[in-house]
Amino acid sequence: MSDFLVSARKYRPKTFDRVIGQDAITSTLKSAISQNQLAQSFLFCGPRGVGKTSLARILAKTINCEKMSAEITACDDCVSCTSFNENSSFNVHELDAASNNSVDDIRNLVDQVRFAPQVGAYNIYIIDEVHMLSQSAFNAFLKTLEEPPKHAKFILATTEKHKIIPTILSRCQIFDFKRVGTDDIVKNLQYVAEMEKISADLNALQLIAEKSDGALRDSLSLFDRLVSFSEKTLQYQDVITHLNILDYDYYFKITDQLIDNNISSLLVSYNEIINNGFDGQNFINGLANHLRDLLLCQDSLTVSLLNKNNDLEKRYLDQAIKTDAKFLVKALKLTNECDIQYKLSNNQRLLVEICLMQISSIGQEAEVKKKHKNFIVSQPSESSKLSELSLDSNAKENNNNYKGDFENDIQVNESDNIRLEKTIEITPEKKPEFKDEIINQYERREVIKPKTISILNVIDEEDNIEILEAPSNLVRSELISENIVLEKWKEMIIYFNDREKSNLAITLGINKPLLNAEGNIQITLSNSSQIELINQEKHNILRFLRDKLNNDLIDLLAKVAPLTKDTTPYTNSDKFKQMSQDNKHLEKLRQELGLDPDY
Repeated sequence: MSDFLVSARKYRPKTFDRVIGQDAITSTLKSAISQNQLAQSFLFCGPRGVGKTSLARILAKTINCEKMSAEITACDDCVSCTSFNENSSFNVHELDAASNNSVDDIRNLVDQVRFAPQVGAYNIYIIDEVHMLSQSAFNAFLKTLEEPPKHAKFILATTEKHKIIPTILSRCQIFDFKRVGTDDIVKNLQYVAEMEKISADLNALQLIAEKSDGALRDSLSLFDRLVSFSEKTLQYQDVITHLNILDYDYYFKITDQLIDNNISSLLVSYNEIINNGFDGQNFINGLANHLRDLLLCQDSLTVSLLNKNNDLEKRYLDQAIKTDAKFLVKALKLTNECDIQYKLSNNQRLLVEICLMQISSIGQEAEVKKKHKNFIVSQPSESSKLSELSLDSNAKENNNNYKGDFENDIQVNESDNIRLEKTIEITPEKKPEFKDEIINQYERREVIKPKTISILNVIDEEDNIEILEAPSNLVRSELISENIVLEKWKEMIIYFNDREKSNLAITLGINKPLLNAEGNIQITLSNSSQIELINQEKHNILRFLRDKLNNDLIDLLAKVAPLTKDTTPYTNSDKFKQMSQDNKHLEKLRQELGLDPDY
């Protein structure tokens, strides 16, 4: 049986042109070689598997080639190139800093630097994972790295640039490698598949490229693993099965169910995913990525960030039409919260199911609010009649006798199935009762029952009711005094403290509120952090105060107290100076008596 060579080594690039995804770096190095302006030391840094060590070897081989072409390509015929290809070159020295990280290893390397090359122009030292060197090893390397012999070149490679001391960074020409794009990885996999005579589905290669996360070496390792199972044929379904990846179709189907608020189907689909052995956190992360891709499709400028093939991109665009940015942003926030809480939850499946139900109800909640906006209430005249409202399917038949009296006062939306049942005669004597009556009748509204399971049905009744804004001529405006404000303010502090908002209660109790000339409540705080806390809870504070004071016009104004300089005199000199300001004769008396105020 012949020795098998993995694709990552077999198809390792051997020229600058074969390096994938690092065009800016390769063109810079080629230009430096052609102009004979090579630096003494280089630092290649970037993610794993993007070509750092490969490019270091190509650079070492090329600059020692005796017959380098005009395209800056090694000839592969000279003695230097031949010995390099056979791994027997005495000019290129590779050191793994992960296992040779002591100061003695670096001292041995420094001793070798003094010797001139036997063949070629340079001795090249490639130090991989250089960030693993110890502090003393770095220090021993500094002087040689700063002033090496003319025949020595150093190429350092690392995945963690931040761990390298600044004195090393300042002595190197730094090249930052980037992750390889999905399209470039797919093209490379197609090339390898063609060379190996493997029939590979484009969608399968796309999935491998995405799974490799920008690392070309990882993509080739996955490719070898999958080909060994598939016997020279690589299909999309094989990749899904062996890599244990959720199919795109699942996410498209679940997103459609979220949009349609079909929670029953959602729970069934998620149960199927769990039964297939997929982890709930992987699923919620995958859903978040899918929603993020749909968000990118909301703008033509960001569609290019998808990195999908044409067929898949069209599916994303078609589904993106059914959604809007507001829905997707809220859904992404919910998936992110679910991901954070997943490890801490004792019932992880229920956590994911609640998240799905919350996302599904976003669109329904917006639809309910939209329908409620069609219902408008206005105050009838004194001679008109007021009607209580209730839900009924026979609204028009039961109210033909009353329609003429109310059509100018109440606009009825037939889709809301409203029936007028009871009339109340409004007279001047009943004016005060009218305000309470109208607010009580129109303050709360039942939510329309959805077609499927809805999370709105299980929300607390207080949250399941929409508060309609009263018309401007029904705004509460009872007169208030500073004593009443202080009384209700104390009640509010107790209220928030009982609801485990002790920080807010303490902040509200720092200084007593004042009632200014405009009828607004003003509070002075110690710092901007307290102002921020008050602003975050301002809605709840105003709602409590307006209800307790029966006044919808009041507002809350918070400001930071200005810093005051303490002018209290402490030393004898300061005391005498203050006394002199009040009595100018004291200074003259001091001079005549020859007194020193410091004693």
